[in-house]
Amino acid sequence: MNFLRKLLFPLAILYGWVTSIRNYLYDTGILKSRSFDVPVIVVGNLSVGGTGKTPQIEYLIRLLSPHYKVATLSRGYKRKSKGFVLADATVNAEVLGDEPFQYFQKFPQIQVAVDVDRCHGIQQLLAQKEAPEVILLDDAYQHRKVKAGFYILLTAYDDLFCDDWMLPAGNLRESRSGAQRTNMIIVTKCPPNISEIAQQEIAQKLQRFAAPQNGADKVIFFSCIDYDEKVYSASDSLDVTAIQSQSKLLLAGIAKPSPFLEYLQSGHDAVMIFPDHHHFSESDILAIKNKAGGKIIVTTEKDFVRLQAADFSTPLYYLPIKSKLLQHSDFFDKTILDYVGTCTGNR
Repeated sequence: MNFLRKLLFPLAILYGWVTSIRNYLYDTGILKSRSFDVPVIVVGNLSVGGTGKTPQIEYLIRLLSPHYKVATLSRGYKRKSKGFVLADATVNAEVLGDEPFQYFQKFPQIQVAVDVDRCHGIQQLLAQKEAPEVILLDDAYQHRKVKAGFYILLTAYDDLFCDDWMLPAGNLRESRSGAQRTNMIIVTKCPPNISEIAQQEIAQKLQRFAAPQNGADKVIFFSCIDYDEKVYSASDSLDVTAIQSQSKLLLAGIAKPSPFLEYLQSGHDAVMIFPDHHHFSESDILAIKNKAGGKIIVTTEKDFVRLQAADFSTPLYYLPIKSKLLQHSDFFDKTILDYVGTCTGNR
C-alpha cells in the first residue's frame, strides 16, 4: 500500500462498514432480493476492473448458446443512452457501451441488453416475444436486488482479492467476506505455466474467505488469457508472427494493457495508452493518426468496437482473446450445464 493509500485507510474502514451493513440487510432479508423463473448467472468480482469479465462471459456464451436461448445483461458502462436498451441493427458502442456491443457483434445468435437496474432489465428481457432461457449478468456481483441462481467470482492472479483492501485504500468494492456468496472462484490471467504448487497455495489463501458450500470447499479454477494467432480488420486478417517484428502503433484503452503490449510489441513500435472504456474524441483520432504515421494500428477487441468507424487512412486491426481454463474445463462446463439444465427442467 503506497503512502497516499495509507492516509486514506480510515475512509476504507468507513466504506467497509457501509458495504457490510448493506450486505447484512440483504442477507437477513430486511432488504429484499428478487429471484426469477429463469437461470441467472452472475459473473463479477470484488475489486474494481481488470479481472477479465468480458472473456469469461464470452466463454459462457460459447458454452450455452448451442443449447439455449441466451441473453446478456450489462450496465453499459459509459454509454450515452438511458434505461433499458435491447441491441438491434440501429445500435453502436455509444448506445450500448463497448463490451455489450462487442457481444452483439460477435454473437448474433443471442440477445444483448443493457440496463442499470438489473431487475428491470431482466423483466424487460422476459417480456420479449422470444424470451431468453438463460440470462448472463455481466459485472453484477454487488447488485443484490437480483438473487441469481449461480455466482462466478473472478480475481486476477496478480491482484488477488485476499491480498487487497477496501476502497480507497485498496481496490475492493466490498469486504473479502463477500466471496462467501459465490458458487465458484476463477483466478484469471494466470501464467500459462503456473505450477500445481502455486495453484494450491493460492487456493488455500482464497478459501479462508469463501465459506464451504454443502460441507465442501468452494471450487477454484485457474484460467489464462489465450491470444489469437491472427489480428483482424473489418476486411482481412494477418498472422501475429508476421506483425510482431513489423513497425506498428499499438493502442489500448483497457484496465491492464501490459499483457496485450507484451504479446505484440517489438522495439520499433509506437504505443498509445488510454483510460479504460475511453470515448475517443476527434482530437484523439487525429492524435492517433499522427502517431501512426502511416503504420498499421493494432488495438484490443474492446477498443476496436469504438474505433472501427474512424478514418485513420491506415489499416486498423484488433487482437481477439479468450479465457482458457488451465485444468478441469470439462468439470467446469458440466457444472454450468447441470445448473442451467436443472433450472430449465424445473420450469
